[in-house]
Amino acid sequence: MNMRNQWPVLSVATGLAIGLLSGCGSETGGTGSTGSSVVIGMSDDVAATDPASGYDSGSWLLFNNVFQSLLGFSNGATEPSPEAAKECSFSGTGTTVYTCTLRDGLKFSNGDPLTSKDVKFSFDRMLNIADPAGPAVMFPMLDTVRAPDARTVVFKLKYADATFPSKIASGAGSIVDHRQYAGNGVRRDQRAVGSGPYKLDSFGKDQAVFSVNDSYRGTARVKNSGVTLRFFHGDQDALRTAVLDHRVDVAYRGLAADGIAGITNDTSTGQGVNVVEGSSAEVQHLVFNMDDPVAGKLGVRKAIAYLLDREALVNEVYQGTATPLYSIIPTGITGHHAAFSDTYGGRPSKVKAAAALKDEGITGKVALTLWSTPSRYGPATDQEFRAIAQQLNASGLFHATVRSVAYDRYEKDVARGKYGVYVKGWVPDYPDPDNFTAPFFGKGNVLQNNYLNSTLTGRLIPKTAAQSNRSSTDAEYGKIEDIVAEQLPVIPLWQAKQYAVVRDNVYGLENCLDSSTVFRFWEISKD
Repeated sequence: MNMRNQWPVLSVATGLAIGLLSGCGSETGGTGSTGSSVVIGMSDDVAATDPASGYDSGSWLLFNNVFQSLLGFSNGATEPSPEAAKECSFSGTGTTVYTCTLRDGLKFSNGDPLTSKDVKFSFDRMLNIADPAGPAVMFPMLDTVRAPDARTVVFKLKYADATFPSKIASGAGSIVDHRQYAGNGVRRDQRAVGSGPYKLDSFGKDQAVFSVNDSYRGTARVKNSGVTLRFFHGDQDALRTAVLDHRVDVAYRGLAADGIAGITNDTSTGQGVNVVEGSSAEVQHLVFNMDDPVAGKLGVRKAIAYLLDREALVNEVYQGTATPLYSIIPTGITGHHAAFSDTYGGRPSKVKAAAALKDEGITGKVALTLWSTPSRYGPATDQEFRAIAQQLNASGLFHATVRSVAYDRYEKDVARGKYGVYVKGWVPDYPDPDNFTAPFFGKGNVLQNNYLNSTLTGRLIPKTAAQSNRSSTDAEYGKIEDIVAEQLPVIPLWQAKQYAVVRDNVYGLENCLDSSTVFRFWEISKD
């Protein structure tokens, strides 16, 4: 799985095991939207228009608005509800057979009917293509997909997975028209045919244009007449200037922390615009290569955990646009337990850090390199890592330096085990604790840090995944968090807040910024 995080900006309820019987909101055909069109500026790029390929935040923004999934996340919801499906449920008492019945009258934007054949085709196609940059890696549990009739889809899983509904509610569950997509290759013409609230009219280097899909049948109520999405390719200053100059109506993702703080604090600079803050489950971790001759020593990792001052990092580097994180599961997600503050305290301790190094047999300063990549995680990442190095060095126990490299080299070097300490960020695919544990600490973890714990992979992670009542998993997730805090393959750093900067005559952004990470075009209106 790719780390979908870009730059900083709960649970699945028991009812999933019984069935998802009704949608949220009213059905609409996409017509009747009387609002003006909206221009949104974004620092991220969109890597793909084909759901079998894209697995980045920008691409999923497109997927969530152009394509339908069987289930979706309505604003503020942390459990999925029916979208293209009328109802879905696990069969019997287990969580290995999942059946969905489609809504009546579903159509793609080109007028083609959407049937169970398209749903089966979409999942079979994604798994068959298995694009390294795509979401197929999310579905190792999926055995077969059947379409016994035009409105019924049956998923058979290889093993119990109560989080399956949340996974198919994400951008990974996007349904494509089997008449318009090849079953054995990714579409490369930058076009898209979906059944979501919007249709993609054009897609280019610097912008994508969306109009309302009159054929849409689902739960969204569209409040504008279309959206133009402009790409600023990582240029945060240009994005900030564009919204202040009213050349875009909304600035979303990629604004620098000082830019957001400046708009918030300076009434003269921010005239005519507002900053909208929302919740987020986006996180960042300090990762340790367990095979590294220095970082692989538990005493070294413990010393870092005792010295790290998260409060200083988020205040000085991110200016309050993030919050300190003391858990591998973020606040607002079932299973959150502040295991790191319980184990290492909420404030730095040089005495305890020195004792940890002494127990490891280390008496001199520890030479350490921290590896960063601003091209993926934002220019503040280098500043953040320099601040961490300064904290370590100020103790007199470390001689830490920072190296920053381009993302393509960074990923290759991480995979080769060249780095002892490095940064990884994560935007969740779905708001469930499973998405913050299994990818990081399960078999073949995405951190590529040579960490393996048989208690986690063989017992705790499979046990939590099989429990349909997600609120009953707290005890098991607490054990997972305690083990990670004790063994320290990672140290959680911060949890992001989501922000959008909007013009005074634009509304609804508060319905687009929540832990599901679904940015809902249809909720935005403009006078």
